[in-house]
Formats: sequence, C-alpha cells, structure tokens
Amino acid sequence: MANITDFDLIALDGSPMPLSHFKGRVVLFVNVASMCGFTPQYTGLERLWRSYEARGLTIIGCPCDQFGHQEPGTEAEIGAFCSSRYDVTFPLSSKLEVNGDHAHPLWTWLKVSEPGVLGTTAVKWNFTKFLVGRDGTVVARYAPTATPESLTKDIEAALLVP
Repeated sequence: MANITDFDLIALDGSPMPLSHFKGRVVLFVNVASMCGFTPQYTGLERLWRSYEARGLTIIGCPCDQFGHQEPGTEAEIGAFCSSRYDVTFPLSSKLEVNGDHAHPLWTWLKVSEPGVLGTTAVKWNFTKFLVGRDGTVVARYAPTATPESLTKDIEAALLVP
C-alpha cells in the first residue's frame, strides 16, 4: 500500500472512517493521549484545524495507550475529555496501537514511509505526528516535542501542492 486512501480507521464513535474520504486533502495524523505531558497540544491542533480545514487540511487524532498507560479511558471517555477540556472538533479514531504486533496497518505504513532518527521506525511517545500530502504520501514526521504551531510552514507548503 502506497497511499493513505488504501487504509481505513474506525472513528471514535465506532463508525467507519475510510481514509479514501480524505483523498486530495493534506492530513496530519497524531497519536494522542489524554494524560500525557503533551496533551495541551490539543489546543494547538484544534487551532490548526480551524485555521486550515477550509483550505484542505484534516487532522486525525489516534488515541493510543501504549506509552505509560496515558490513554486508559474508553472511547466515550476520550471523546468527552477532548470535547470538554480542549473543545476538539477534528476527527478522532477509536483507540489503536502504533507499535508492535498489533499496530494498526496505517501506522505501520506511516512509520516505514518516514522513519525517525537514525532510521528507527518505532513511535517513541504520544503526540508523534505524520504529515501526509494531497497525493496521499507522507511528507514529514515530527517528534512529540514539535508543537502544532511549529508545523504551520510545512502545512502551508503542503496545501499549495495540487
């Protein structure tokens, strides 16, 4: 598989989320967690979503409980937390794994498409981000410490590519 449109997710509410619906859009995938030191990044992610959604950006948060048990809640609890604490309106998938034998195939593809430091493919922590261009291929990978605001230049450049 060489394109995000070849993958499907399950939305936080349990409904199908075929990524083919995002064909031609720039997509930022983020593995999120509600009890992480990086959780306040939800504010910046929501700001990006509201600023660039009309121009073609989609942000998809993928809750993951593989790092320090920092996303222990159910999908309903995750949704309530994101809505009440950070007013999140961008799409969220159901909880998934990003590493290991049970990693979601999308995340396996993202990691192989854009390896991290020294060629490592594993996601090291919550709030690792992958930017995918309008053509459905990975443009960049960002460490958890990269703030949403620091991605603005790359997002704007990706939005300009037809």
